[in-house]
Amino acid sequence: LLLLCYTGKPTLYGSLTCQGIGLDGIPEVTASEDFIVNEINKKSIHISCLKERASSKFLAPFTSFSRIHTKSITCLDISSGGGLGVSSSADGSMKIWQASNGELRRVLEGHVFDVNCCRFFPSGIVVLSGGMDAQLKIWSAEDASCVVTFKGHKGGILDTAIVDRGRNVISGSRDGTARLWDCGRSACLRVIADCGSSINGVAVGAADNSINLGSPEQMPSEREVGTEAKMLLLAWEDKKLQCLGLQSRQPVFLFIGSDAFNCCTFLSGFSLLAGTQDGNIYQLDVRSPRAPVQVIHRSGAPVLSLLSFRDGFIASQGDGSCFIVQQDLDYVIELTGADCEPVYKVATWEKQIYTSCRDGLVRRYQLSDL
Repeated sequence: LLLLCYTGKPTLYGSLTCQGIGLDGIPEVTASEDFIVNEINKKSIHISCLKERASSKFLAPFTSFSRIHTKSITCLDISSGGGLGVSSSADGSMKIWQASNGELRRVLEGHVFDVNCCRFFPSGIVVLSGGMDAQLKIWSAEDASCVVTFKGHKGGILDTAIVDRGRNVISGSRDGTARLWDCGRSACLRVIADCGSSINGVAVGAADNSINLGSPEQMPSEREVGTEAKMLLLAWEDKKLQCLGLQSRQPVFLFIGSDAFNCCTFLSGFSLLAGTQDGNIYQLDVRSPRAPVQVIHRSGAPVLSLLSFRDGFIASQGDGSCFIVQQDLDYVIELTGADCEPVYKVATWEKQIYTSCRDGLVRRYQLSDL
């Protein structure tokens, strides 16, 4: 079965037939009427529908890691040098592993309940995590020790962001607050937002010079480092997407979506993406946010993660779809293998893409296979 999904258009259905395997080990594939096979190798196949001028390239995983976790993998990240991965699972564990082969390196133990989010600091040797125990923790990736624990939230932490080089970090929680933390003193510098609705996603980005971030009502703490000229994006459960000046705390815009916002990311100093529970991906321009630049809707499955990638982005959804959109390509790259299992998170390093899935697998894709 072949499905090509495109923005604002009906899904195109067709079929592929394998006629055999060539001497070079590459399948010989033909497509049903209206479709053509443009290109095929051992890891990818490029299909077009000339009638609708639609085109997709399907990429199979280069490899997958099945021994890191035993249950659903809720989050993952790759270190800045590409050598290590960190992931959290519904089995309550958080682990550090070799990104090249999935070999287990460290187990990070200390959260009481599930770990919802984990990410590397820019150094690549320190990890930030947030859990359902309402605690934010910093870990050494070298010896698995927990060096800092932040307490103050009254509900589970759902997402985090690292400001600049990591002197400050931000957390978003089920308790409806976003907090700015001082890593050096293990202290909360300020509650940035308090809406009463769960904060599902947070993102920090450098603002374009044309954007007015406002001025802070009081002098920022000297412990705030790197917050100037930055925007904070908050994805709320109550269908709101809010952008604030990180240092000023002044509102930049408030956008109402079609459903709960699950995730968000900045594409540039003025462009951003946010995904909803009902499958919409909104692209907004901070300079004129009243109307979206575009709304991408491929299915009604929840948008679970969004990641800026090259001159485009990678998105994953609750129906197992994971795809790459790039401005310089006239086709969408579909990352296959998850079938209908939700893909919760995506991370990249150079030409390698890693995904975490409900089926308990970490999949690694290589764009060089295209």
